[in-house]
Amino acid sequence: MPARLAQAVLIVSTLVGSWLGMQDIHELGHVLGAWATGGHVERVVLHPLTISRTDLGDNPRPLLVVWAGPIGGVAMPLVLWAMAATCRWRGAFVLRFFAGFCLIANGLYIGGGSFDRVGDCGTMLRHGSEMWHLWLFGVVTVPLGFRLWHGLGPAFGLGPDRANVDRGVAIASFVVCVLLIVIGFAIDGR
Repeated sequence: MPARLAQAVLIVSTLVGSWLGMQDIHELGHVLGAWATGGHVERVVLHPLTISRTDLGDNPRPLLVVWAGPIGGVAMPLVLWAMAATCRWRGAFVLRFFAGFCLIANGLYIGGGSFDRVGDCGTMLRHGSEMWHLWLFGVVTVPLGFRLWHGLGPAFGLGPDRANVDRGVAIASFVVCVLLIVIGFAIDGR
């Protein structure tokens, strides 16, 4: 695979995979929160061309379940990256990018969505969270996400000190991205 193609495959599949993976893990947090509190999950929508969501039938602890999405959505990617870094996996930088992406996306969603009470934010505020809780979540997670991204450019073949892109990591990133697309079509509860 030519170097430029490997770079394009790595960047595009990492971006698309990060978006889809972030939604999947966020919804997994809601599902685990529902199961842990005796809730009943009716439907999970992960279709790649929609915004993901989890619909619950019975939800005895709505505040816990709604917070489980963004909290799990930032904690699980951080754990995945930490494990990859500890094992010195050569593609750990992709999981570092993904963890940063999840921190930024969830932080902007919760912190910024608080103003219009969008999606989970409305549920959080209706069930007892204070507005400042949502803002605090965003203020903590977004800068941490940008911090994780800092210095990753060369691994993606960007910047003046760029390294050669690892073709094996580019292929692995592409395969994971395709799997996330397939999972999204398979778990299409629309």
